[in-house]
Amino acid sequence: MQSTRRNLPQLLGDARRWFEEGLLAALEAEGATPVSPTQAQLFAVLDEQGTTVSELARRMGVTRQTVHQAVHGLIAAHLLEQVPDPASARQRLIRRTGEGRRAHRRAGLILERLEERLAERIGREAVDALRATLEEPWGPPHSPSPE
Repeated sequence: MQSTRRNLPQLLGDARRWFEEGLLAALEAEGATPVSPTQAQLFAVLDEQGTTVSELARRMGVTRQTVHQAVHGLIAAHLLEQVPDPASARQRLIRRTGEGRRAHRRAGLILERLEERLAERIGREAVDALRATLEEPWGPPHSPSPE
């Protein structure tokens, strides 16, 4: 008989989607520029000074092509811009525009509200314990030794 118990990565994925769906719904209700979940994730991993497409792809765990598509949609929406990378003549940095910085701050406030809503549902102690656990350094995953 197979267990119906879901593994931790599945549960963490569901939790991420809960926040993502709440964020996107709240932004839509406010009349903000619509963004996809991938675009929202890109926005979250972007450094203030700008980040290369390769680094964004690494942080998100997706292909460069996926990042390029998300970036171009956000540039068209005037939320991101491409600028020369002072450290490399061949690279360009992706960074938030003024409108993008405002949208990022707004998203942060919405996420804080969602966290408060979660605390109302499962308890402040549970949310604080979850946060403390996830903020602990996990170290690299164990890799099996070759046989």
